Amino acid sequence: MTRSGVQGEDTQEEAAAASERAEAVRGDGDNGVEEAKDPRPRRRRRRALRWTAVLIAAVLAGSAGAGYLYYEHLNDNIKQDALNLGDNKVAAPTPNAAGQTPLNILVIGSDARDSEENQQLGGARETFGSTPLADVQMLVHLSADRSNMSVVSMPRDTLLEIPKCTDPDDGTVHPASEGRVMTNQSLGHGGPGCTVATWQELTGIHIDHFVMVDFAGVVSMADAVGGVPVCVDANIHSRDGQGHGSGLKLAKGTHPVKGEQALQWLRTRYGFEDGSDLARAKAQHMYLNSMVRVLRENATLSSPNRLRRLAEEATAALTVDPGLDSVKKLYDLSNELRTVKPERITMTTMPNRYVGARVEPTEDAEQLFRLVREDIALDGKDAKKKPDAEPEPPADPAAPDDEIAVQVRNGTRTDELGTAPGRANAIAGLLVERGFTKAVADPSVLPSEDRTVIRYPSADLEGDARRVAKSLGVPASSVKRSTDVSGVTLVVGADWRQGTAYRAPGSDDRTPESAEALNGADESACMHVNPAFTWS
Repeated sequence: MTRSGVQGEDTQEEAAAASERAEAVRGDGDNGVEEAKDPRPRRRRRRALRWTAVLIAAVLAGSAGAGYLYYEHLNDNIKQDALNLGDNKVAAPTPNAAGQTPLNILVIGSDARDSEENQQLGGARETFGSTPLADVQMLVHLSADRSNMSVVSMPRDTLLEIPKCTDPDDGTVHPASEGRVMTNQSLGHGGPGCTVATWQELTGIHIDHFVMVDFAGVVSMADAVGGVPVCVDANIHSRDGQGHGSGLKLAKGTHPVKGEQALQWLRTRYGFEDGSDLARAKAQHMYLNSMVRVLRENATLSSPNRLRRLAEEATAALTVDPGLDSVKKLYDLSNELRTVKPERITMTTMPNRYVGARVEPTEDAEQLFRLVREDIALDGKDAKKKPDAEPEPPADPAAPDDEIAVQVRNGTRTDELGTAPGRANAIAGLLVERGFTKAVADPSVLPSEDRTVIRYPSADLEGDARRVAKSLGVPASSVKRSTDVSGVTLVVGADWRQGTAYRAPGSDDRTPESAEALNGADESACMHVNPAFTWS
């Protein structure tokens, strides 16, 4: 499979089916279409075509409607790439009591100018054909119970370390960055799978899928929904004396934008607030929230022929991981997302501070990432949590303490603090004193864990892991099954940097104010215009 698209020839049956469809429908432009007789009601066909056209927008915005016609030929438009090009994997979250797990999708907006259409829409003609940048990065988190959705944007100017990534197509190894670089460069290190790897390294969040859309795709989506209302608090023209800016020109108030004007809105920095990428992220959040509301209320589209063309353009602008490589899979995903009402959608920006003209994550960013990792709703409307019930006894009881082998690792390093020396040895010694004579320190691995955790690889070792946790006062919720370890493994976290008595930290589950949370049902949101970019 290559990045250029899904390869392979149609079977004879598929080819015959395609031929029949071509005979059945002959389009003559936007002015009309002649259709063969079809036993399905006309109303159902029109509704299905309408929702096929808005499918891609639905995936990004988190909503989709009923009705759907499965077009095989659209699948060939969808390009795919590997999900994760990094060496380090993040374990999937543990299912809740109902067996449900959250879903994390990384949405990437590429500035690729690899076609005449994208080059015209994206501007910057000197960059035609250059390495694309991941200028928009949003993590969409759908809760395990499907009651709420959280979105975290990372500014493209964020400084971080890009991990080593290996391109699966040709084996090219892109070494880890030397020091911190802008996060949008990750796309040029082998593809979107390296952007996924970069996010996972920074956040510790397991990512299930990615969806990447280029400039042309944004225009197609905006056209498909018939316009998205946006608001500015003053007249705006995004253009400075040197010609920089998106070109967006709007009068004060609320206006529906579509096509190229929608793209201008999503690209605008010059003119919004302080002219930074942070202001652009806020404008993108307002746009996506508004699109969700439009899709839920009414998606008015015109002729079936136009809808068909829009659907083809949208799928052609899409690159996904193999888990989303068909219209059917994308539709199933949209059905998952559409269950969330706008008032339970929360848009946020990764908390950050300036480093010169760039930004870096703050302590609040780690708080936000933890809430997502632990599937805690960012709107604060989770049902009151009951005290953790005593877990069911393991199928295989614990072995005697002196027969339980335990590896102890030092995971006390944080973004602000170095590794606390000697912690693995100290806790291994403590275990030996308490009768776990096979406990040993493993100095070869220095992970980074906010909280102390005990991992075990298979059900037959669950009882052993729980016994170790109980002996140290580590809560049962910190005992996790993971295929990343080969035996019972205790990672001493940043919450236990000293002493021999473990005290579980109190949890603050509030979304940091610095994340600038925006509720999906907030129709009053309006972008502040920089006075230097207004007109009269």
